[in-house]
Amino acid sequence: MSKILKTVAGIATGAMLTTAGAASAECGKVSITEMNWASSQIITEVSKFLMEQGYGCTVEKVPSATTTSVASLAENGEPDIVTELWLNSTGDVYAKLEADGKVERMAEVFNPGGVEGWWIPTYLAEAHPELTTIEGVMANPDLVGGRFNNCPDGWGCRIVNDNIITALNLRGSMDVFDHGSGETLGTSIASAYENKEPWFGYYWAPTAVLGKYPMTQVKIADVDPAIHSRNNEKDSANPGVSDFPPAPVLTVATTDLAAREPDVAALMRNVSFEINLLNSVLAWQDNNSASAEEAAVYFLTNHSDVWSQWVNDDAKAKLAAFIK
Repeated sequence: MSKILKTVAGIATGAMLTTAGAASAECGKVSITEMNWASSQIITEVSKFLMEQGYGCTVEKVPSATTTSVASLAENGEPDIVTELWLNSTGDVYAKLEADGKVERMAEVFNPGGVEGWWIPTYLAEAHPELTTIEGVMANPDLVGGRFNNCPDGWGCRIVNDNIITALNLRGSMDVFDHGSGETLGTSIASAYENKEPWFGYYWAPTAVLGKYPMTQVKIADVDPAIHSRNNEKDSANPGVSDFPPAPVLTVATTDLAAREPDVAALMRNVSFEINLLNSVLAWQDNNSASAEEAAVYFLTNHSDVWSQWVNDDAKAKLAAFIK
């Protein structure tokens, strides 16, 4: 473990030791999802720390994923809080829970939302500004390596990409390479950057990859919600050309939690991360082989200007030692 990681881990331990005794009966037990991907785990750890050390809660992390968390809310009314819920992955189940008054939207946890799109390395965009539009890319396929790096089969983005590719007749300009996994897709960007080679393809945020490697988004077209909806249909009969709109990604809580712990609900309504900031935290985590808890403490110790605006005055007083 690097020196900085030891320092951060020490701060985390010190925080727990010095503030554990401050927890009081003002907040009871709160359950929160621990999703199986990095950004949501960091959001959970940040929220858990603030609830425990600022509000005196006893917080239980519940291992979960998108489908299982929504199913658990529907069947059991638990957990109290779900972090990083991507609405485009929940079908009609979440909408029914909300309509039935079982859950409430706390916040859009990313600003401006989950980001998807087609990208080139920024060094390529600076050398060839014409490549920042799809028209420029298709007119100069050699400058992007003559290849589009596509999503793996089975991913939602693969369906959308394939429809856009068909609508553009992109295969008439270049090869389309379908990656076998998200890991190889990310590795292809890292390899291009290492060798300062051309690269063109799909990626998304928040991710460590876009935090580590400056990428410039290629403008496909204006966002057209009707076209994008059609492009979400596998082998759409009428595919079109639309850019990806920001994906709505929420923190949600049960209405029971909102009534039982109004201060906690008020906190979670404020927890929202600017996407590039979260990318940078994910990049730090990856570079340091850090845990989600260590990455959360890194965020808390380096960005108090952000999270200090989320907490109420009482919590801010308890957390004053960590506010710069």
